[in-house]
Amino acid sequence: MKERELTYIDGNQLFFSFLSGASKIFDNQNYINKINVFPVADADTGTNLASTMRAIVETATPSQSIKLTAESISDAALTGARGNSGIIFAQFLFGFSNELNGEEKLSPKGFAAASSQAVRYAYEAIADPKEGTMISVIREWAEHLLELIDRENHASFYHFLSDGLKKAHISLKETTKKMDKLARAKVVDAGAQGFVNFLEGMVEYFRTGKTPDMDSLKAVVIETDEHIDHDEITYRYCTEALIKGEDLSKEKVKSILTGFGDSMVIAGASTKMRIHIHTDTPWLLFEKLSKISTIIAQKVDDMVQQNDIAAHAKAKIALVTDSSVDLPQELIEKHQIQVIPLNIHFGETYYLDGITMQAEQFYTMLDKSPVYPTTSQPSYKDFYNRYNYLSTHFDSIIGINLSAKLSGTWQNSLNAANKVSEQTGKNIEVLNSKKVSCGMGLIALRTARAIEEGMSHDELVAQIPMWSLKTKQFASLKTLKYLVKSGRITRGRGLVGNLLNLKPVIEVTSSGVVSNIGKKMSNSKSRELMLAQARQYLKGKKLWGYAITHASNPETADWLAVKMEALTGKKPEFTYTVTPVLIAHVGIGSVSLSLMLE
Repeated sequence: MKERELTYIDGNQLFFSFLSGASKIFDNQNYINKINVFPVADADTGTNLASTMRAIVETATPSQSIKLTAESISDAALTGARGNSGIIFAQFLFGFSNELNGEEKLSPKGFAAASSQAVRYAYEAIADPKEGTMISVIREWAEHLLELIDRENHASFYHFLSDGLKKAHISLKETTKKMDKLARAKVVDAGAQGFVNFLEGMVEYFRTGKTPDMDSLKAVVIETDEHIDHDEITYRYCTEALIKGEDLSKEKVKSILTGFGDSMVIAGASTKMRIHIHTDTPWLLFEKLSKISTIIAQKVDDMVQQNDIAAHAKAKIALVTDSSVDLPQELIEKHQIQVIPLNIHFGETYYLDGITMQAEQFYTMLDKSPVYPTTSQPSYKDFYNRYNYLSTHFDSIIGINLSAKLSGTWQNSLNAANKVSEQTGKNIEVLNSKKVSCGMGLIALRTARAIEEGMSHDELVAQIPMWSLKTKQFASLKTLKYLVKSGRITRGRGLVGNLLNLKPVIEVTSSGVVSNIGKKMSNSKSRELMLAQARQYLKGKKLWGYAITHASNPETADWLAVKMEALTGKKPEFTYTVTPVLIAHVGIGSVSLSLMLE
């Protein structure tokens, strides 16, 4: 029987129709990004929907059973959902799978009934549903499916969904008239556009019976398109989390989210939920969420920076680094530097370094938590998503990551960059800084300035390793306690060191490893040793700049800044706090000084 004549579908056919729908979203990702106006103008609705679809492609498992396949698709979507529209769609799929009654096969009538019931789930997930958006298009489409079943006997899935698609197109067009934001921009709702594209893919599958190629679906190739200016963003961070627990209730989760921002969406069931909100303080939100649940996945996007890049990119080359760079936020914003956070784990709950975990919070948790925190590099997917997004806005990309001898971050970054470069044709180069903290910060800052001054991609790739070689980095540690806890030294050696009150002074060498250069009896002697090392390094050389970072030790940082200014005649490029992921290894009270030669 031809696909267009199917009167019932099984789980495999449902799965393949979803893959066909995913393919249409991949094809239209750039356009969906371009028209993204609501709820905020962060130009990533297409990317978020594509990421949600990719989770289905990569992790959902089809079977003959409609119920089991729908549940697998729903779980994959909920786990991988990104953005307001992605989570709404995931909740709709959760409702669809939940309303099925264990059927092995499904008729158009059963599909219409499950879709109609799933609309309620989607509406309940949204704190403040707005008509003229994705949710209203889903509702009007599902209502029309029921009307089709009542009016005439649709025996064929193709004709049934094709008629439903006509209604979805009409509903999509009307979104422009229903919202002022859309009318001003002269566009339809981006999430609704993505949903209609998905339906187009489903109809195409039932028309042709052509099974999408799994490998090709994992590649998302898009080109840069012109940008539409959007309205001001109310809250800065698009914040999401996947949480788990026992007897979680939407009311309890909603009570925590309320007051933190807007665009709230809560999807899922009592044991696992996906939350979405726009807020200015994600670190405070996650502090509260961690008290009622285990946070097993999270994502925070800086919508202000996204919009700034989309509308006012300062250069044609993007600069990407990781959170161990320890650059002040004002410099990151000024130079549009993309920072991928490392991860901090307190037991099963994890946080995004510097985003959902700030230094002051970390100081408190470090001494109060029954488990010592561990750290991990950003995942391949974290880098892949960012490089893929940036490839739509820049001609080329340069990545600078912390020393490959200290972390696997550089390798994940490199692997993701190579894949995106292969898929998009964009020139992406990832370099090992062989430094960390303010040492890597100086390299990133000099690179950012060189980009804005017009240095070419190839020139930068040649210069950055030279800048690394010209960078010297020292650090003094106030105690050995944290080196012991993080496993960097044995407990026996740590106990001896504490008894002797040793204050180690270390250097990050030119090869990117940590080496001891001295152990002093006091903090004052440790800082004197760092200053002496700096003085010796600078003899007969011209300084480009220096920087200082510290972990809750402003006194020593200020002392070094005064002494270094007297020595060099220059103020530091920046003085900043050490990021939490590094504090876990070097401890509270540590101070680092980095110098870069011309």
